[in-house]
Amino acid sequence: MNIIVQKFGGTSVATPEARGQVIQKILKAKKEGKSPVVVVSAMGRVPSPYATDTLLQFVKDEAGEIKDREYDLLLSCGEIISAVTIATMLQAAGYDAVALTGGQSGIITDGVHKSADLLYGKSDALVGYVEKDIIPVVAGFQGMTVEGEITTLGRGGSDTTAAMLGGLVGAESIEIYTDVDGIMTADPRVSECASIIPAITYNEIFQMADSGAKVIHPRAVEYAMRANIPLIIKNTFSDEPGTAIVQSVKKSYPSQTVKLITGVAHRLNRIQFKITEKLDADCDLLECMAKEHISIDLINIFPEYNVFTIDGEDKNKLEAILKKDGYEYTMVEDCCKVTVIGERMTGVPGVMSRIMKALNKEGIQVLQTADSLTTIGCLIRSEQVSRAVTALLLEFNI
Repeated sequence: MNIIVQKFGGTSVATPEARGQVIQKILKAKKEGKSPVVVVSAMGRVPSPYATDTLLQFVKDEAGEIKDREYDLLLSCGEIISAVTIATMLQAAGYDAVALTGGQSGIITDGVHKSADLLYGKSDALVGYVEKDIIPVVAGFQGMTVEGEITTLGRGGSDTTAAMLGGLVGAESIEIYTDVDGIMTADPRVSECASIIPAITYNEIFQMADSGAKVIHPRAVEYAMRANIPLIIKNTFSDEPGTAIVQSVKKSYPSQTVKLITGVAHRLNRIQFKITEKLDADCDLLECMAKEHISIDLINIFPEYNVFTIDGEDKNKLEAILKKDGYEYTMVEDCCKVTVIGERMTGVPGVMSRIMKALNKEGIQVLQTADSLTTIGCLIRSEQVSRAVTALLLEFNI
């Protein structure tokens, strides 16, 4: 049936002009012999009247705090409005279309409101509509429990909906439409040298997201990876090919030059702590941090001292623990972790040397490092992030 899933984000359905572009993308797929299953987000962002946060603020202003069940019921409304609007526009253009809630599309979740997980999916309804040449338009970000309660899927929920449904119906690809031309080698707001990545692996996307890049939500990538379906990030407002997220770039795009480094991500608001008193053998400090839900980022443990970084939001909680237990420490605030990502660097000597030389050439002091098979992270001062990212992009020609 050549099914493809097309997901359109909030900016893609925010205005009449944008919604017109959405209709054109859907009909283009139809004319190419594809059978589209459409997923939509709520319209726009605050102060748009049907944006998720607008609906939430309205009820809070009227009645105060909202219980979790009613929270999910309310937040599902924005996407339902979008689904009905797009389905009706397709009907007006002469095509059969049907608007569906997440539950009606076959997404059955657990009962955890605000951040539900998929229990199982039912493909009968969607496949039935596609076989009848009816375009299903599904409200993203939501599902339904076995008991019929509406749930929402948490952050990145509409992307997750698209990936879930793609696996459910055996789609040949999942297209995620947004307002950018694809995933870039770095944040373009930080470096003008950033460029579009034609294709990237699932694993590299996980690493970029974990390192601070604003890319597709990891849960959506996980569902697509399980089903081995390409995720393609595209722009609603252009005809650029976008970025394909695949299992293997070399196999899927043999003509594409696969570079040593794929991208550079950064995460701001890091604080580096140096504990000058040795940690006890039973790791009391680390245990206390875990109980307070303080996540450690970079960490290096030495006989004489220990160094690690945390999110700046956790500064007060950690200082309270350190002072209470009498630890001696120093800290460096306003830091940034810059991470170089690339699957091909595994086992290649000299990558760290090139990173250090590129940063040293710009007079950027590296305060701490950490590495894995596919990443190398460097802690620097936040005010140097733009120069650091640009230097690394140029060093590795990305």
